Amino acid sequence: MTETTETTTVHLAVYDTLADWEVGLATAHIANGHWQRRPGSARVVTVGATRAPVTTMGGMTIAPDLTLAELQPGDSAMLLLPGADLWLTGDTCRPFAEKAGNFLDAGVPVAAICGATWGLAVAGLLDDRRHTSNAPEFLAATGYRGAARYVDESAVTDGDLVTGSGVAPAEFAHEVLARLDLYEPAVLASWFKLYGRQDPAGYAELMAVA
Repeated sequence: MTETTETTTVHLAVYDTLADWEVGLATAHIANGHWQRRPGSARVVTVGATRAPVTTMGGMTIAPDLTLAELQPGDSAMLLLPGADLWLTGDTCRPFAEKAGNFLDAGVPVAAICGATWGLAVAGLLDDRRHTSNAPEFLAATGYRGAARYVDESAVTDGDLVTGSGVAPAEFAHEVLARLDLYEPAVLASWFKLYGRQDPAGYAELMAVA
């Protein structure tokens, strides 16, 4: 009898002007199971407003794997929302914030960084949750009511919500990986030692468990 291994599926929202660097560490180390508890058991699936290709801030083209309308919280381990210029200009990204609300209502984690935290603030999803962003003044410009719950840290986890600053992709990735529980705590600490603190000792520790 063949033993089946459940796959952890993380859905990455994609839209034009997506800030490539903000989620690269997180997605790479979700999909690369090198040091995970169950190597090869996690994957990243992209989701767009439609299946039309999008162009990132870095000029890369991404063809979404599925549409936002097709995405259901029960099919996902987390919705990952990168920053993008479009979060601050008009309603293009609003459906992604609405989907994030559906995920949180269903008890499925959401991770938002940089401009995506703006969108969640506008949607009222940060009013009652501890959170961070690029700066308190950044979110204050949305007129949201959650300023008292702002935490001046690079990345913050409050239950099913992870938020982060656009200039702290390693800290954000650390919180994402911790919330997904893909790594043993000691291994994740070594991961952050290498990628978050640029300490080569972290690499040696990771190689010891490879």
